[in-house]
Amino acid sequence: MTSIVIAAHNEGAVIGRCLDALLADAKPGELDVTVVANGCTDDTVAVAGARPGVRVLDLPTPGKAGALNAGDDAATGFPRIYLDADIVLSTAAVRALTEVLESGTPSATVGRELDVSGRPLLVRAYFAVHGRLPVMRDGLFGRGVVALSRQGRARFGRFPELVADDLFLDSQFAPEEKAHVNAYAAKVATPRRTGDLIRRLIRVRGGNAAMRAAAARGEITVPVRPAARSSWLRDVVLPRPWLAPAAACYVGITVWAALAAKRAGDGGAAWGRDESSRIADGESAAQR
Repeated sequence: MTSIVIAAHNEGAVIGRCLDALLADAKPGELDVTVVANGCTDDTVAVAGARPGVRVLDLPTPGKAGALNAGDDAATGFPRIYLDADIVLSTAAVRALTEVLESGTPSATVGRELDVSGRPLLVRAYFAVHGRLPVMRDGLFGRGVVALSRQGRARFGRFPELVADDLFLDSQFAPEEKAHVNAYAAKVATPRRTGDLIRRLIRVRGGNAAMRAAAARGEITVPVRPAARSSWLRDVVLPRPWLAPAAACYVGITVWAALAAKRAGDGGAAWGRDESSRIADGESAAQR
């Protein structure tokens, strides 16, 4: 039985479609689905609870790490899929991930489809570069879907109280231990406004900085993927000179966010640790 853990904070608007897609073609007893509502003030619990067979935990305090740990405690099966509440993943995609993991690969994810329709020019320009970064093709992050085998999950204990849970999971596995089931894709909503994009980048930079700071202190014992700071130029723009105008937007937005993250907490490290107690899963991929 494949277990799916969904940490959700105020996701009443999207959790229904997420669960309906998962369960649409599922056979009885095929999937073990746990939704962990954490600190919700909307109807997330009611919407998730209306789906037959879905286990719903209602935690009073927001926090993604706590939600993931609670979901792990309740889940009964393997492989195990950690899914963002705003991602639509079909039953067929779950089966494909399960097949790959049961063949011996410890971790897997699906492809990534960026939704930039109707977005402002600066957001589209940013993702014209960001969407082509090699790190977004070979990592486990950026999709809202991470699947682990029993052996893969045994690589670590509890999820740490850090924002960058996807970077934490990615760091557990060598490149050859990460399978990408590209026959299926997670449709990731990009920010609808440039300001939303910048706020998202500040959070991401702060969370990643906190993760790397924890590794430097010895609190995280696996090698954390370093930031590939020149990849946008070397791997994306130089082979595609026509992307130069988009690259100018990409660099400007990135630098702006980096400076803001530094002001927020010495490069984001302190910010990321404090913020982990308040930011929960359920923020859309466009916001994180």
